[in-house]
Amino acid sequence: MKVFCFQCKKTNEFTITNPVGRRDECSFCKADLHVCKNCQMYDLKSYNECKEPAADVVKEKERANFCDFFKACESGDTVDTKFKLMSAAQALFKKS
Repeated sequence: MKVFCFQCKKTNEFTITNPVGRRDECSFCKADLHVCKNCQMYDLKSYNECKEPAADVVKEKERANFCDFFKACESGDTVDTKFKLMSAAQALFKKS
């Protein structure tokens, strides 16, 4: 299993028998991996920025959490796209 790191944009390797745990860190930058921004359910447009309606509210999206709905992103495509869209929207409404 490959796990994308939102912070350094690199991919970490995990085995199927040893999934991403709450205390796991990126082997490159030491950022937490079990975080909202590394999850497939993370969505800026959704309530609580999560596609899972039953998930508890997590205020710090870049810190390790205990979410049972965590599904690790295997690539940065979804995360990068979200940030590009958000940046474009902010630029559109930026006051000059």
